[in-house]
Amino acid sequence: MDCEEVMLTVRISAAERALLRELARGHGSDVSEVAVDGLLDVIPALHGDAGVLGLLRVLARPAPCAVTLWLPVPVADLLPLLGERVTRAAGLRVAPASTALAAGLRLWLAGDPDRLAASLATMHAQGAQRLGAGSLGVAA
Repeated sequence: MDCEEVMLTVRISAAERALLRELARGHGSDVSEVAVDGLLDVIPALHGDAGVLGLLRVLARPAPCAVTLWLPVPVADLLPLLGERVTRAAGLRVAPASTALAAGLRLWLAGDPDRLAASLATMHAQGAQRLGAGSLGVAA
């Protein structure tokens, strides 16, 4: 049986968990969908060493809350690459995919909440436009 999603539990702070839930409510989605959108939003910013330093900073902060997320397999497949990036830049071994996911998600959640909400709105609007054009038989 093939799985289309992977379940991972990540550790984040209580404030980050509250923001994640608030963003999900604001966009009529669940926390897993918002986490995936956030991860896809932050990964391009991790190209340089400055992005990796941001990951290391968020990993150093306490994260007492556990949140279970469902990720599409292609997104989950990105997590070992993210962990390797941290390992190469800092010599810190981030073996579990859940640690890499938590780092990326926490880095994204550290941004301005208004900007995060606007980014989500843009991503969801683009998806709705593509979906709407496709349902009408119009080429996008």
